Amino acid sequence: MSWREVPAGLSVTILAKGENVNSLENRAESYTDVNARVVDAWVADGWEWGTPVSHERYQAALDGDWSMVLTPTREVPRAWFFEEMRGRRVLGLASGGGQQMPTFAAMGCACTVLDYSEAQITSDVMVAEREGYEICAVRADMTRPLPFEDGAFDLIFHPVSNCYVEEVLPIWRECFRVLAPGGRLLAGLDNGFNYVMDDGEERVVRGLPFNPLRDPSLIPEKDLPEWGMQFSHTLDEQIRGQIQAGLRILDLYEDTNGEGRLHELGIPTFWATCAEKPA
Repeated sequence: MSWREVPAGLSVTILAKGENVNSLENRAESYTDVNARVVDAWVADGWEWGTPVSHERYQAALDGDWSMVLTPTREVPRAWFFEEMRGRRVLGLASGGGQQMPTFAAMGCACTVLDYSEAQITSDVMVAEREGYEICAVRADMTRPLPFEDGAFDLIFHPVSNCYVEEVLPIWRECFRVLAPGGRLLAGLDNGFNYVMDDGEERVVRGLPFNPLRDPSLIPEKDLPEWGMQFSHTLDEQIRGQIQAGLRILDLYEDTNGEGRLHELGIPTFWATCAEKPA
């Protein structure tokens, strides 16, 4: 079935071209497979970014009382959204967990969420069933070609998550492809500063880039359940990469961790961008 035919509330696994179920089962586990399992465990432990919104928050959103974040603390400006959101086709990219999609549904958007975490997808389906709206929930890996047609979406909401992938430019190219002309990409980005600090955020102890696939000592196997596989990315990759993919940056802002010494010192560790596919 095509993605447009996926029934509301169904979580599906998208196979790469040429794969079947048996080849998927026999394929060597990738770092994104590891990260999917790690996120599932975080959700089971009550992870902040895996806790679905309450019925009360959804009801408030229906009344126009809502806010969303792409980074830990700063709210996304209302001006980054379209003035009229009703009927807009929205993709939550690596945005499972039942936090953002319920708000978009409350606005009257046609919602699709893609995430590689089964637990995160399950949360979005649960909220949709509880509140009675439709959602297309797709379990897939965003490092592979997105399983959507060209120009399928008016807005992509992409909270901080590409710190869990090694190469980000292919993701920006896919975002450009699946956006309709005039469509927007709202993205949260890690600026890499967290990776150079010690655990107490007192001393610089590492250089950049931070890439445990090239240097396994950066995240020993025993630390994988706490960290997952994470990667630093440069300004060139994160923002220039969007421009290279064909997007136009409309606005951006910085944010902090929301806690810890870097936050107390006002040192930004995240960016958020609003980009547009030219009409």
